[in-house]
Amino acid sequence: MTSGADGRAERLTPRARALLPVFLALLIALAVRQLWCSAPPRVELSGAAMGTRWSVVLGAVGRSRADVERAAAAVEAAFASVEHLMSTWDPDSELSRFNRHASLEPFALASETLAVLAIAQQVSERSAGALDVTVHPLVAAWGFGADARAPGHAPTPEELAALRARVGFRLLELAPATGTVRKLHPELECDLSAVAKGFAVDRAADALVEVGFADFLVELGGEVRVGGERPGGGAWRVAIERPDPDARAPLASVELRDAALATSGDYRSFYDEGGERASHLLDPRSGRPVRHALASVSVVHREAAFADAWATALAVLGPEEGFARAEAEGLGAYFIERKASGGFSVRASSHFPPVRATERDAPRATP
Repeated sequence: MTSGADGRAERLTPRARALLPVFLALLIALAVRQLWCSAPPRVELSGAAMGTRWSVVLGAVGRSRADVERAAAAVEAAFASVEHLMSTWDPDSELSRFNRHASLEPFALASETLAVLAIAQQVSERSAGALDVTVHPLVAAWGFGADARAPGHAPTPEELAALRARVGFRLLELAPATGTVRKLHPELECDLSAVAKGFAVDRAADALVEVGFADFLVELGGEVRVGGERPGGGAWRVAIERPDPDARAPLASVELRDAALATSGDYRSFYDEGGERASHLLDPRSGRPVRHALASVSVVHREAAFADAWATALAVLGPEEGFARAEAEGLGAYFIERKASGGFSVRASSHFPPVRATERDAPRATP
C-alpha cells in the first residue's frame, strides 16, 4: 500500500509490486554512483577481527571504488593473517599449537610470529621484565583470557609459586636464523595480546601503502597508526580515552603524522578481589595484578607493535618507575593517574607530542 498526497490509500498492481524492489535497487545504485563520482575526500571502512572492532579512514580523493575495495580486502587479509597465527582463542592457531608443544625441541614459527616475539623480547629486556609474553598461565589463573578460570578466585600462594616457575621471558629462546623458537621449560605458554594487535595494525598500514594509499588511519581495539595527512589536509587528530570503565569518552587528543599510538590500562577488564581491583594487567615479576594508581599509559612510536608493547610495560611499571623508563628510552608517553581525592592527574614525557585537552575534561586533566 502507498499513501497519496490527499491521504487516500492506493493499492499497487501486482506488476508494480514486483518491480518495486528493482526500482529501489536502481535508485540506490545511482545514488552511490553519484556520491562516488563526486570524489569524496574520505572513505570509512570497519569490521571485526581479533576479538574486537577495527576501523580505517582513507583519504580517497581521485580514487575509484575498485581502489577502495582493494584497500578493504588488503586490510581484512592483514588482520586475518595475524589472528590465524597468534590468537589464543583459536585452538588451531600457530600460537596455540606452540603452547601445546610440551617439549624442549625447537618449534618452527612463521616469520610474523617470530617478529612479534623478537619485539616482545627487546621490550622485556629494556623494561626489566615488566612486559613478558610468557604470562599466559598467570592470565588464565587470574580469570582472564581464552583459558580463564572463573574470575573472582585468585590463585593460592602455592598455585602462584607453581605458575611462576613456568613464566619468564628468558625461558624462551629465539633462533631467527632457523625460523624456530625453543622452550626452556616444557610448560611455558605465550600470550601475544600485548603486541599482536599493534603488529596487526602495522601490517594493515603496510598493506594500504602497497595498494597505493598514502593517507590513512588504521585502528584496531584502540591501537592506531596513521600515514600521510587527514582528509582536508593536516596531521591526523587521535583521541586519548578517559579511563572510565562505565563510558567511552575522550580525555585529550594529539596530532600525529606517520606514527602510531597505543594505550594500555586497567579500567576495561577487571573485577573486585578482596576489596582491591584485580585487572588483566599483570606484573610478571610478582605474578599479580598491578596495584598502583596508574589508570592508563599511551605511547607514541613509529610502529604500532612497539607502541603496544611499551604501553603495556610502562603501565605495569607504574607512574614513577614507568615515567622514568619512558624518559630514559626517549619514548613519547602520556600517563593518566587516579587521584585519591577523585578525578585524574596527567603527565606527559618530554617526547610526547603536544596534547589538546577536551573542553569537558580539561579542568581534571591537570597534575
